[in-house]
Amino acid sequence: MEKSNDSSEYGFILVGFSDRPRLELVLFMVNFTLYSVAVLGNSTIILVCILDPRLHTPMYFFLANLSFLDLCFSTSCIPQMLVNLWGPDKTISYASCAVQLFSFLCVGSVECILLAVMAYDRFAAVCRPLHYLVIVHPQLCLRLVAVAWGSGLVNAVVMSPLAMTLSRCGRRRVNHFLCEMPALIKMACVDARAVEMLAFTFAIVIVLLPLALILVSYGHIAAAVLKIQSAAGRRKAFNTCSSHLTVVSLFYGSIIYMYMQPGNSASQDQGKFLTLFYNLVTPMLNPLIYTLRNKEVKGALKRVLGRQP
Repeated sequence: MEKSNDSSEYGFILVGFSDRPRLELVLFMVNFTLYSVAVLGNSTIILVCILDPRLHTPMYFFLANLSFLDLCFSTSCIPQMLVNLWGPDKTISYASCAVQLFSFLCVGSVECILLAVMAYDRFAAVCRPLHYLVIVHPQLCLRLVAVAWGSGLVNAVVMSPLAMTLSRCGRRRVNHFLCEMPALIKMACVDARAVEMLAFTFAIVIVLLPLALILVSYGHIAAAVLKIQSAAGRRKAFNTCSSHLTVVSLFYGSIIYMYMQPGNSASQDQGKFLTLFYNLVTPMLNPLIYTLRNKEVKGALKRVLGRQP
């Protein structure tokens, strides 16, 4: 498969919402605000987890990694989108598009797996509380995060070149606001079914397999919680898992609806807004969910700010 001379030399045109100029201005203001909140919130979570010794536990190690991933996830495409929304120039170079696609695939895949790792952490905390620190020891935490990053890199290394080198017969207009794989595959002027099938296979491994592990973990957690006699104990166990479960529902709900369906079943605008949701809204909400529903994080934030001993 040879890459198109036009796309490699002149880059691509990110159509985005250019057919709706008024909507572009509204989206610029909304997305700039949400992105600023996401950067501030996730940076705060990372700093608090590093600076407060009481948060040097496996749960908050994974939370800091999640916040770092959310920062990377949003930053991989939102700044470019803001530039395109603000001015008339909608172009992106071939190299920038390739980097954006690689980053998007890698970080998105890592986040899927990391959420499964966090579910296992919650399973150990609720179902094996007396052996929690023995089971989820620091070396295991590092290995699990390394596996997540390794899997994401494999997905990006395999799929990015395949998507970028498809022949497009001079087509440069990407009907999206970022270089996303489905949009790039749809531009191909050759049979891309093999690439689509490989992408679907990776989606099963990267998306559905971790989701199955999350469901199994929470099945065991639910069974353990039902065995707790006291209402206070059940409430504590629920609070331990509720933030993570909320984040999983938001992220996986939009990802599955977007990627695990036939290619033409969703409208193009619907796909753009769904991508905005899991790429910007979810990273913005995650710090709020973990801060508002977690007394330890709120306490650590107060201690870091010097308002509490």
